[in-house]
Amino acid sequence: MDDIQYWVWLSSIPGIGAVKSKKLLEHFKSPYNIWKAKENELKELTFLTGSDVYNLMNVQIRKQVKKHLENIYKNNIKILTINDELYPSYLKNIYDPPVVLYVKGSFKRNEKYLAVVGSRKATSYGLSMAQTISKELSNYGITVVSGMARGVDSYAHKGVVDAGGRTIAVLGCGLDIVYPYENKKLMESIIENGACVSEYLPGTAPLANNFPARNRIISGISLGVIVIEAGERSGSLITADFALEQGREVFALPGNVCSLKSAGTNKLIKEGAKIVTSIEDILEEINISFSDENMEKFFEKNILDESFFKGLDHEERTVASCLKFEPSNIDLISKKTGFSVQLVSSILIMLELKGIVEQLPGKIYKLKH
Repeated sequence: MDDIQYWVWLSSIPGIGAVKSKKLLEHFKSPYNIWKAKENELKELTFLTGSDVYNLMNVQIRKQVKKHLENIYKNNIKILTINDELYPSYLKNIYDPPVVLYVKGSFKRNEKYLAVVGSRKATSYGLSMAQTISKELSNYGITVVSGMARGVDSYAHKGVVDAGGRTIAVLGCGLDIVYPYENKKLMESIIENGACVSEYLPGTAPLANNFPARNRIISGISLGVIVIEAGERSGSLITADFALEQGREVFALPGNVCSLKSAGTNKLIKEGAKIVTSIEDILEEINISFSDENMEKFFEKNILDESFFKGLDHEERTVASCLKFEPSNIDLISKKTGFSVQLVSSILIMLELKGIVEQLPGKIYKLKH
């Protein structure tokens, strides 16, 4: 068998989850060596039960590998092992990383990931904020991760797709299954603009107990988790808990104190999650500013009428474009662009003289259009 087939076999064994797979690999060094191990060698490993040893030696399970591979290739699914260069580095270092990820779409080297999650039954406010925040994150070259569930997850993905950015959907079922089914077109768009991934083989149904495990991947792959809207028992709070265990940042969008839909996020803030009132609250914490490459992408995707910027140099365009979504002050523009406060101040004076921006009370600047 080719090496990849041993990885698929390892991921298919009942009862041998991420933790035991990782320990087996640490002991035997490769899936092939695990496959070739003798029964008495396996019995010596204290973390394996009698049932685990039986399943590892089971001939029928081994024979199923060929069928699994046929399903994988028939559905144009790629296999990404924990040893692959493109396997996300943050995810590799959690306690229980999946040893195999099944992928439709693509990963890229050195991507920065942030997770955006929330209620399946979100309010219009929650849905709008999920879409807006995800779109803005995309403008900074950040890849947005979510779970393609109804509600906040779907709108997070849509925000990125609309912006032409990259997004990753982590599923709690096989990649040959669209769940929920109404997200069929969205799933296709996500694959074109990033990837759908799962630790589950094709044919695996979206069972309830798959989703908490799925959530550890959403947080594990990411620099931080942004919870948009969540009730006290929302599954997105599980993702936040995983994020804390994994040493990731947790952000929460405040909501109406009388709304049950915001009880979970407001509680997170009370317990120390970082409050999100603007995109800058997130960017400051993870120390991301516009690179030249991302600035050019920003212009391409979010430029206002090009005639509005006619005659402006690169630095003036950069500062003016930072005011596209909302008015801002000099300090925030400085953090957004990476320009010094002094440079931003002088550029704003020039933009005022050119009739591009205007100053509001409190030294807040907005586009004049």
